[in-house]
Amino acid sequence: MKNRFFSIVSMLLLLSSCNLFKEDNYEIPAVTLKGEVVDAQTGESVLTDQGSEGIRVRLTELSWGDNVEHNPDFYCMPDGTFQHTKLFKGNYNITVDGPFIPLVRKDVNNTILSDDSKNMELNGTHEVKMEVHPFLKIEWVGEPVVSNGKISAQIRVTRGINEQFFKDKIEPLGNYSADFFNITDVQFFVSYSSTVGYRARDERWSSKIEYSGRNFDPLLGQVIKLESVGEIPAGRTVFVRGASRINYDTPRGSGTRRWNYNEAKRVDIPQ
Repeated sequence: MKNRFFSIVSMLLLLSSCNLFKEDNYEIPAVTLKGEVVDAQTGESVLTDQGSEGIRVRLTELSWGDNVEHNPDFYCMPDGTFQHTKLFKGNYNITVDGPFIPLVRKDVNNTILSDDSKNMELNGTHEVKMEVHPFLKIEWVGEPVVSNGKISAQIRVTRGINEQFFKDKIEPLGNYSADFFNITDVQFFVSYSSTVGYRARDERWSSKIEYSGRNFDPLLGQVIKLESVGEIPAGRTVFVRGASRINYDTPRGSGTRRWNYNEAKRVDIPQ
């Protein structure tokens, strides 16, 4: 009798373990999505920070119905490209948030007014181009110069969009303020890292210039001189970038005002 009892228990345990194995035997996520964020008007890459102040990518798998939660957010690389190689097959909504007009715009009642995000069926390797309207454009003027352990550089800041375009897109969202369009600061980030930016800056050498109201407006399109602070040790190699932002957070209400950037430049400090 005892042997029969143990045989029944063993069979039940075996069946149970088989069911558990079957439940865990899901397909390994191997779908790849490669993307880039570009200026809708010029086709140029929208340069960004590599971190939570950079361009945020959000994927939502629509296969699960209307109440689905989005996938964990991730961020673009400094050159405005992004990649995810561990996705499950499915139908996805793809959107990005950064220093540009929001792709998905909702009013105070959460009613969608405009939606320029993309829906894609993903089942292999896919590429996507997200076209946006950047707030600002930052350009180098000449090359950085080193003197006595300090780096001097010049940049030019211009608007990516005019004020009327900005107002037409943002005012319908509610609680509009003309102050949103103000340029608040210019940053000069210095770092040992080639991914230099707010998240990879050395505070010993990075500098900033802050502006209130519309005080920056006369400087639009003009050459702005930047200089690092402190003294960078001789013989070192660092990377520098210029950045600027407006008084508008994306997504709205997040409190994160994201910078527009120029490309990083390498600077060798002489011995």
